[in-house]
Amino acid sequence: MIRKLSYAAAIALLAPLAPLANAEEFTWAVTTDPQTMDPHAVNSAPVLGFLNNIYEGLVRRDREMAIEPALALSWEPIGAGEGWRFNLRQGVTFQNGAPFTAEDVLFSYQRASSEQADTRSWFSPVSDVVVVDDFTVDIMTTSPNPIFPDSIANWMIMDSDWAMANDAARPDKEAGNFATLNANGTGAFALTERAPGLRTVLEPHATWWGEASHNITRAEMTPIQNPATALAALLSGDVDFINPVPVQDAARLQGDANVKVIQGIEARVIMLGFPHEAETLKYSSETSDANPFADPRVRRAVAHAINVPAILQTTMRGNAEAVNQLVSPAMRGYSDALGGDAAYDPDAARALLAEAGYEDGFSFGLKCPNDRYLNDEAVCQAITGMLAQVGLRAALDAMPVQNYWPELRADNYDMYLLGWSPGTFDAEHPIRFLAATPDADKRLGSWNFGGYSNARVDELLPMIQSEIDDTKRQAMLNEVAQTLQDDTAYVPLYVQPLIWGTRANIDLVQRPDNFFILRWVTVN
Repeated sequence: MIRKLSYAAAIALLAPLAPLANAEEFTWAVTTDPQTMDPHAVNSAPVLGFLNNIYEGLVRRDREMAIEPALALSWEPIGAGEGWRFNLRQGVTFQNGAPFTAEDVLFSYQRASSEQADTRSWFSPVSDVVVVDDFTVDIMTTSPNPIFPDSIANWMIMDSDWAMANDAARPDKEAGNFATLNANGTGAFALTERAPGLRTVLEPHATWWGEASHNITRAEMTPIQNPATALAALLSGDVDFINPVPVQDAARLQGDANVKVIQGIEARVIMLGFPHEAETLKYSSETSDANPFADPRVRRAVAHAINVPAILQTTMRGNAEAVNQLVSPAMRGYSDALGGDAAYDPDAARALLAEAGYEDGFSFGLKCPNDRYLNDEAVCQAITGMLAQVGLRAALDAMPVQNYWPELRADNYDMYLLGWSPGTFDAEHPIRFLAATPDADKRLGSWNFGGYSNARVDELLPMIQSEIDDTKRQAMLNEVAQTLQDDTAYVPLYVQPLIWGTRANIDLVQRPDNFFILRWVTVN
C-alpha cells in the first residue's frame, strides 16, 4: 500500500537532497529474489540490476543505455591502446560516510577479478590497475580494447576499509560473508533491511553526489514467485510495481484504469544448451555409455524439432521475437549476414538422428528454471512435447533459480535452458562468456556450462576485442556467428519480451536490460 508522509516528515527525510514534493513510499514485487547483496559474487541480472541502486561503477548506462560518467568524471585511452585512464569524481562518500578514492577502485578490481568472484571474466583483457593519485586510475589492457568502458558498466566499487573490516575482502557465493546480507555503496539508495525471501528495504542515500529525480522516501522489494499472487497485489494496490506481468494477463490489464502495462523487448536471448564435453548422459535410461549431444547432427536435429513460431504464438502470446544468434538485432555486432537457422522440420530432425545412429531416438534429462524467465517452465514443457515427436524423450526437471545455477555448475543436466543479456550490448559479450573455451582461471567461458570449444572462435575473440576498425571487427563477428550456427553450439529460440505492470500513478523507466532503476521512479 502507498503511504503518503506528512509534508514536515518528507522535508525532514529529504532535506539533504534536492527538495521534491509529494514524497512517497514505494513497494514492488519480483519473481526472483537477488541471491546476494555482494556485487562481485554472482554475475546475474537479478543481482546486478538490484545492486545498481546501491552500488556504482566508474561508468553507468543512462535511460537510453548509453554509457555516461558515474564515479569517473571522464576517461581517455592511454598511448596506442595500452589501456584507459579514469579521472575520478571528488567529494563522493559511501553510505557509511567514508570518502571514495582511487584505492577503492584498485581494491574493487582485485576483489572482482579474484578467483572467488563470479565477475572474474570481465577483467580478462586487464593486465594491471595503477593508482596514479587519489582521483586518477590507469587500467592497463593486454591489447587495444575499444569497448572496455562499456564492458565495466556493471562493475561496482566497494569501500575497501568497510570490506576489510568486515572480513569480506573476497566474495563468497557459497558460504556467504558480511557482504552477502549487507551493503555499503555510493549509489542513490542505501540498504536498511535485508530478509532474503521476505523483503529488502532501501532508503535514499542522504549525501549522494547525484541529482535526485525521484520522490521516494522508502522502497521495499518483496519476492512473490506466484504470478497470480503478484498480479493480485498490483490490482489491490498492495504493491506499486510488478516485474514481470504474466504474458497471458497483459491484454486484460491494459483495460484497467488503475494500472499501466509497460511493454518492450529485452536484450535477453533464450536458448538451449548442451553438454558438449560430457562422455555420457546423466539422465538417460538407455544411452548410458555415450553422449549423443556431442554429435552436431543430433544438436541440429533438436533445432529442427522445435517449432519456435508456435511457442511464440501460444506460450508467449505473440510477445516475443524469434532469433537465430546469441544476440538480438538491437545489439552492436549483430550479424545481418547470417542466414536463417534451422527451420521447424520434424522430418529433417528424424533423418539427422538416424544418420547419427539414433533412429529410435533416446531419453535424456532437460533442466529448466521455473522462476527466472517469462513462462520458462511452460516453454520447457512445450519443447519437451515437440522433441518427443521426433523420438527425443526429455524428462523435464524444473526448479527455482536458486537451485538451478548450482545444478548447471555441477554438470547435472543433459540439456538446459539459458537466457543471456549482454552487459556490454555488444556481440562480443556472449562469445566471451558462452562460446570461448573455458579456461582454468574462469576468465573466459565462465557461463559455458557445456564446455563448447572451437579453436577458430578462440582465435578470433581477442582479435574482436582489440579491433578498432568496425568493418574488420564486424567481419570477424560474422564469422563467429556463422561458426556457432554451423556447430549448433546452442539453439537460440527467441528474444524475451519485457512486460512490467505499475499502478497508474507511477512513472518509471524501462530499459532493455531489464534493470529497474529506483532513482527514475516518481509516485504521483
